[in-house]
Amino acid sequence: MAESTLKKWGEGRYESFSAGSQPAGRVNPFAIAQLRREGFPVDGLRSKSWDEFAEADAAPMDLIVTVCDSAAAEACPVVFGDFVRVHWGLFDPAGVEGSDEQKAEAFDRAHQIIKARLKAFLEISDSVWDDSEALKARLDPIAQIN
Repeated sequence: MAESTLKKWGEGRYESFSAGSQPAGRVNPFAIAQLRREGFPVDGLRSKSWDEFAEADAAPMDLIVTVCDSAAAEACPVVFGDFVRVHWGLFDPAGVEGSDEQKAEAFDRAHQIIKARLKAFLEISDSVWDDSEALKARLDPIAQIN
C-alpha cells in the first residue's frame, strides 16, 4: 500500500518500491481493494522479495524504510549500502484473522497509518537530503505517527 500511495503522492519527486521477506506471490486482495476504494493505483503492483533489491543490477536506493513488526517476530532485512535506513514498524494487516470485514478494517487502519506517515515524509524539504544525519533526524520520529 505504501508503494502505491507514494507513487501517487510523490510522482515526479520519488520512486518507490515495496518488498518483503516472504512474498506471497500475489498482492493481497484486501490491499488491492483498499487502494481501489481510496483511488490509488494498483496497476503494476506485484509481490516482491527484498532479495530482488540486493542484486547487482538493482535500482540504487537513497532511503530504505523497514516496517517489519518485531513484536510479531517478523524478520527485518539486513541491508548494506550508501543510503539512509529508518524503521517505521507497522502491524501486518495480512496477519489479522477473522471475518472479511475484520480483515478489511485491518487494511484500512494500516493504510491510514501509512498515509499519515507518508504525509509527514513528503513535508521534508528536498534540501535536507544533502545531509544524511539531518534527514535521519527528520525521518526517525515519523515512526511514532499512528
